[in-house]
Amino acid sequence: MSGSECIERTIFSIDTELPADSVEFCPREEFRDILVCGTYNLVKDEEGQKEVESASKKPQERNGRCLVYKFDEASMNLKEIQRIDTAAILDLKWSYKQDSPNPMLALADSVGRILLYEWRGQEKTLSNFQSIQVAESSVLCLSIDWNNRLVPHDTGALIVSRSDGEVSVLRPRESQFEVDTTWHGHDYEPWVAAWNYWSPAVAYSGGDDCKLKGWDTRTACDVPIFTNKRFEAGVTCIQTHPFVENVVAVGSYDNTVRIFDTRKMTFPITEVGVGGGAWRVKWHPLPTRKDELLVACMHDGFKVAKLPINESGQFDGAFPPVISNRFDAHTSLAYGVDWHHGSLTNDPAKSLVASCSFYDHTLCLWSPQ
Repeated sequence: MSGSECIERTIFSIDTELPADSVEFCPREEFRDILVCGTYNLVKDEEGQKEVESASKKPQERNGRCLVYKFDEASMNLKEIQRIDTAAILDLKWSYKQDSPNPMLALADSVGRILLYEWRGQEKTLSNFQSIQVAESSVLCLSIDWNNRLVPHDTGALIVSRSDGEVSVLRPRESQFEVDTTWHGHDYEPWVAAWNYWSPAVAYSGGDDCKLKGWDTRTACDVPIFTNKRFEAGVTCIQTHPFVENVVAVGSYDNTVRIFDTRKMTFPITEVGVGGGAWRVKWHPLPTRKDELLVACMHDGFKVAKLPINESGQFDGAFPPVISNRFDAHTSLAYGVDWHHGSLTNDPAKSLVASCSFYDHTLCLWSPQ
């Protein structure tokens, strides 16, 4: 670290009671004040046995909760409006579909399921409308992603990575989602699977085998379209840039975020050290701030990396990426993080971030300057 990054202060914090690992603001304009947080709790046995690191070891009982909050800009705080008890939650994502009355939320849980909810604005509640058993109950659904970010009129498809090394794609059939394709993606846990938003049939996955792979889901996915083996540790997170075509951010346990051109996924354009394992990466949701990347850095808090991307979306190789902001108020593993999808009314130049951490079960709001 350069030591020049801005250290941000907590605007608001709340105890999530159970260990928190994922947080997402609703992207729909009329519901941008709705925030969901997923929690993951390992039920200890009588001897207080701790969970082993590998998600594919002996199945243990895990429970969780989806917490729903409403953000109030006047007071800059969160009010809990609903809690849903579930199996442990490993990931949750809002669909980007815009022309349906109720936004859709997908949850990935610890008993092999994808749970689909819709947000009912008038009742101010999440309502479950489908549970899809993607794998056996001993398998954890590790990550999910929708492919309709740039095609918001489309219902979209879901990609799911699983602790048994498999990757599944779920597609809508009439009024229900069902598993369309499943293939063996990695020999160890694939921590992440994510779509190329600009080419929504193409997906990427990364895992504990230290490999990043690409897939064309129009095929049976028997063979990846590429395999990048140049990682020093497991691949943990992937997100395509929503405003700059051919750019994708990839995080790893090796404390580095790499930026790739999707036309050459074997060598990064640039990379930035983030001080801890990168568990989540999120590009800024506003096109005017397309050079900002939010990172959950596990043992080293949360950070904003500024990339040398100019207004036209081109990289300037003369300037290296820098860490512009950091948030260190969490005292445990920094796992879940997301941007609010709009500008703050009282200060449009500021953005709002929600972050959550694991063992201290804390959810915070903060604003990068």
